[in-house]
Amino acid sequence: MPDEHVKTDIRDGVLIVTLHDPTSRNAIDADMAAGFFDALDRFEDEPELRVLLLTGTEPSFCSGANVRGFNRSIEARDARGDLAASRPWGSMEARYAKQFDPESSRAPEMVLRLQELQKPTIAAVNGHAIGAGMGLALACDIRIAAEKAIFSEAFARMGLIPADGSCWNLPRLIGVSNTLLLQYTGDRVTGAEALQLGLVSKVTPDDELMTESLALAARIAEGATRSQSLIKYLVRQSTDQSFREHLDLAHVAQDQARSTEDHREAVQAFLEKRPPVFKGR
Repeated sequence: MPDEHVKTDIRDGVLIVTLHDPTSRNAIDADMAAGFFDALDRFEDEPELRVLLLTGTEPSFCSGANVRGFNRSIEARDARGDLAASRPWGSMEARYAKQFDPESSRAPEMVLRLQELQKPTIAAVNGHAIGAGMGLALACDIRIAAEKAIFSEAFARMGLIPADGSCWNLPRLIGVSNTLLLQYTGDRVTGAEALQLGLVSKVTPDDELMTESLALAARIAEGATRSQSLIKYLVRQSTDQSFREHLDLAHVAQDQARSTEDHREAVQAFLEKRPPVFKGR
């Protein structure tokens, strides 16, 4: 059942989502995807849930797509008579509009859904984040890693490509050269190396990861949720905009922010010399 593969808990306005399939080190399959989407539906629908904290059952964060599904895909392709092209770019362009293989599309759908959430998200990477598991971490707004965390763009080692958005997200975080180095080789990156590269914002001792991640999540959950959502929107849009276009969009967003109850509360709290109590409205 889907709820057996994804565990949820609520603390201080934070929805903790734990990928839970220890036998596969939290590999992504149909049940996990279904449970994941259910958890994100809940997160979006319930206003009191203000921050998502994503982690995995020890000892892994997420080991990527379930390799057992790869063999089924290979057999299905062989039955259709699919052949590898000698020029991969041309073959890719020719097939661009064709139907995705349902067996292989779950992980990208999970990454896209996570990336498009309009509330803050944090990945607490407690162990291996491999392949699509690393893609899930990259789709979160903030990444905090345990010292034992391991990241790997392992796709090329399986004769595959990063179809989970990593080719889009990684260059924006660590640059093109570092991205291609990781993706060509599939080399494993430790938590400390991930911090040096800019993959994560912070590295904690293993036994302090959830404490520190939850403390940050709870702190963000106390903030002005609509303002945070607009900030996230502006940051996401900025990568495809000129500076002038960004300022024009920011002007519209600021008008929206000024109309919120949280803005009025912040002004009143300042005048009364007290901390504001934001309600996300």
